[in-house]
Amino acid sequence: MGNKDKVYELINNQKHEFNYSIKETAIILAAGHGKRIKSQTSKMLHKILEKPTVERVADACKKGLEKVNSIIVVGIKATDVIDSIGDTPNTIFAYQEEQNGTGHAVQVAVEKIEENYDGTVYIFPGDMGLLDSETVSDFKNSFANSNADMMVLTGLYEGDSKNNAYGRIVRVKELDVDGNSAGDDFGKVIEIIEHKDILNLEDDEKYSTKFHGKEYSFTKNELIENNEFNSGVYAVDYKHLRKMLKKINSDNAQGEIYITDLILIFNSNKLTVRAVNPHEQHVLMGFNNKSVLLEMEHIARKQTYQQIKDIIEIEAPDDFFIHEDVVRDIIELDKKGEPLDIKIGKGVYLGKGAKVNYNLSLMKNVYVKGNVVFGKNVSIWQNVHLSTFPDQTMTIGENSEILWGDIVKGNIKIGNNTRIESSVNMTGSYEHPISIGDNVTIKGTSYIFGSQIDNDLFIEHSILIKKNVDRVVMKNGEVKKIRFFLPLPEGIDSISDL
Repeated sequence: MGNKDKVYELINNQKHEFNYSIKETAIILAAGHGKRIKSQTSKMLHKILEKPTVERVADACKKGLEKVNSIIVVGIKATDVIDSIGDTPNTIFAYQEEQNGTGHAVQVAVEKIEENYDGTVYIFPGDMGLLDSETVSDFKNSFANSNADMMVLTGLYEGDSKNNAYGRIVRVKELDVDGNSAGDDFGKVIEIIEHKDILNLEDDEKYSTKFHGKEYSFTKNELIENNEFNSGVYAVDYKHLRKMLKKINSDNAQGEIYITDLILIFNSNKLTVRAVNPHEQHVLMGFNNKSVLLEMEHIARKQTYQQIKDIIEIEAPDDFFIHEDVVRDIIELDKKGEPLDIKIGKGVYLGKGAKVNYNLSLMKNVYVKGNVVFGKNVSIWQNVHLSTFPDQTMTIGENSEILWGDIVKGNIKIGNNTRIESSVNMTGSYEHPISIGDNVTIKGTSYIFGSQIDNDLFIEHSILIKKNVDRVVMKNGEVKKIRFFLPLPEGIDSISDL
């Protein structure tokens, strides 16, 4: 089966359908691969703080619009994007088999919606990985209160205009070409001109356009120096969108169908277009190369730090990762009013599924991934690895410690007041979990797999594989220690002296 056939099979087998009772629809453009990103991975699946940008955009839409249909337009690497998003309620996919511009991508998406749908459509680029729900909600409210037929979310470029590759927002000047006042039209959005089309003008050539019967003229330099840019985010009444999409042509430098042409078409058909800015400029960032993606990652990490910097102690604000779900848990714990006393060392990775607790210390380069549940007063020393598979759980009891460089993985229950010293590896599988009682010390070069260990034991330099280790009290009242326990070797017949 070819890749194209596989995409159509996945789309035709979708569990979800368009919900016509929901009046908000988000079209997320995720068809491009991104030639400049120079990667075999889809541009839309490049991650910011471990989350693909297309998923970040989809989540911002769900939270900001609350009840929303999502149509994700896929193209190059379509199966990868579909697999990443997965089976999500009120989310369907549309396949842009040939990448013929953003307008064409929206046309493909609109084919999924019946003509009589009564609602608002929002269009978002899939690489806008810093988009947040507040921006989406504000944009929705601005459009609802504007009496406009279409709205554009615009930004203000703060760098050198020569490096601004965004489409420019062209607004009505104070005077038309004949020196007449624009009147109430002054400042209204006429159209968006793509950067490549501006560069295609001759240096001494003037660009002329009409608005409400008056002509306005712009030099090439005026257009280049214009710092108001198109973010690629739009809100539009569906009934107008469906009709006006048919009027877009590919008469431009790239020979593509641009969604930006809708603004001029709306104005020509006496429909109202307005523009607003977001509360923060960085939410509009998209990326075409690795360096900008890295910059977006830094901004996202800084945002995380700002949320919790006065709640917990973070040693290196530029070198840590805490999953957004864990951040929410930390904020909720803080609302209870008791000091958390959580310390996060440099290079710590605290992934999805982790459950933090009071007086938790994660030292330098600790890695936590999966359903790892910490008790109170737990210390995890440098370079420790704690992880589980999705259906596994690891619990670490109160007042316990795990020392330097240990690797602890899988279904494991560690009791209270337990100390796992350095050079210990432990694995609990689905079939054979590990259970370690209270007041246990495990040290030396030890390996534990699928074993049940009683309370109050001392284990040193031992390999315990699927063993039951009981607490044995000697005549003098001391608990017998387990030292140098090794299983019988297997495959010894395969080994001989040289």
